[in-house]
Amino acid sequence: MRTIILTMLTVCVAAGFATAAEQSDYYKITTFEIPEDIVLEAGALEFMPSGELAVSSRRGDIYMVTNPFSADPAKESEFKLFAGGLHEVLGLAYRDGWLYVTQRCEISRLKDEDGDGQADLFETVCVPWEINGDYHEYAFGSKFDKEGYIWAPLCLTGSFTSQVPFRGWCFRISADGKATPTVSGVRSPGGIGMNAAGDVFYTDNQGPWNGTCGLKHLVPGKFVGHPGGNDWYKLAPNMGPRPQDPESGSRFHIEAEKIPEYLPAAVLFPYDKMGKSASGVEVDRSGGKFGPFSDQMLVGDQSHSTVMRVFMEKVNGRYQGVCFPFLEGIASGTLPLLMSETGDLFVGGTNRGWGSRGNKPFSLERVNWTGKTPFEIKEMRAKPDGFELEFTEPCDAKTSTAADSYQLTTYTYIYQSSYGSPEVDHTKPTITKVEKVSDKTVRLYVDGLQKGHIHELHSPGVTSADGQPLWHDVAYYTLNQIPAK
Repeated sequence: MRTIILTMLTVCVAAGFATAAEQSDYYKITTFEIPEDIVLEAGALEFMPSGELAVSSRRGDIYMVTNPFSADPAKESEFKLFAGGLHEVLGLAYRDGWLYVTQRCEISRLKDEDGDGQADLFETVCVPWEINGDYHEYAFGSKFDKEGYIWAPLCLTGSFTSQVPFRGWCFRISADGKATPTVSGVRSPGGIGMNAAGDVFYTDNQGPWNGTCGLKHLVPGKFVGHPGGNDWYKLAPNMGPRPQDPESGSRFHIEAEKIPEYLPAAVLFPYDKMGKSASGVEVDRSGGKFGPFSDQMLVGDQSHSTVMRVFMEKVNGRYQGVCFPFLEGIASGTLPLLMSETGDLFVGGTNRGWGSRGNKPFSLERVNWTGKTPFEIKEMRAKPDGFELEFTEPCDAKTSTAADSYQLTTYTYIYQSSYGSPEVDHTKPTITKVEKVSDKTVRLYVDGLQKGHIHELHSPGVTSADGQPLWHDVAYYTLNQIPAK
């Protein structure tokens, strides 16, 4: 999360996002009424075998919400205290009768043995990292991955330095407590989750060595950008030697060519255009029950109170892809996201410490698809000489193949030790030709692709076959790799 307090009003709409009226045609937001004596500040969400929704609080409590799928949760849902006295819970994962909890200081697990609805058995699973007492030393925890591990990326001390072992690293933790230092270079996570293939990604936030927020792939043995914690390689022999430090003032793709261990963000979120504090990470596992974006990633932004949509592909063996505006108007600052197989997206919110466009201090909401399909760019794929766009609905043949229906620019950010970066190295490639591939797909031929740049595509002239404009007409593709011919 950002360390700068923002004071935006809920009436503001993030650039590129739709209005509430437009959004309600496609997605309905249902708000849970939180009892007046509960300070929720939602930090993590998990489904329980009982049918309840577990919601953790930054204040250290865990509540069970009954009937979370109800059409009228204001009347039919209750918040029941399951556990208290924990420390900044930012990860929940259920397994084999236990609720695993990622706290600031450790991984724990809780169980209700006597069936009274409250945890009565608390166990420490592992304490693999240290804390220095700084407010910003958050620990986020994933669900269990396909190999049975929780992944836990750790914020730096003060979001700038690593003053005690393993701040700025990510661990993998097994259910029986074995902890393995796995990835270095973390700065300030805002959330963690898995894609449809089960690969693990986390959001890192703008600051030193992060010109803007991004979605980063966590691969064992890799370095993801911030060298502040790399002194702890001496305590992680499994990781091999410490990687070369990046050169401040360079560019992400240039340093990636020099440092074999360095894996830049798969997707960059243009600063302020898409948000300022990237947060929760989830995948649409609904199989079409949440609309036409099955298997795509959903990523929150705490500052703008939004949910972004991400499509990724592998090019030259590495993930990269595109982000689109998606949902706005979350009641507080978007933090955890959780999607059900039935197409219910639960969104937790909090804004203590960081202002948000959503002006509630905390919130819990559920988002459902109305059944009406928006006309959108569903996928944007890189090609050796341009991009291929697949839409959700058949396109108008004339407008979708007219080069002047599109505008394309590129830019990147400085990879530097100082805080953030402006957009730099702007270019304006030429769209030389647009070809129809199918009724929903077009191919853009581009002269001037830029490796390592965000390619910002606006498509205001494109309409559907029945004359509808795009719900969102902007896309931001992070072109780390240009496909081979």
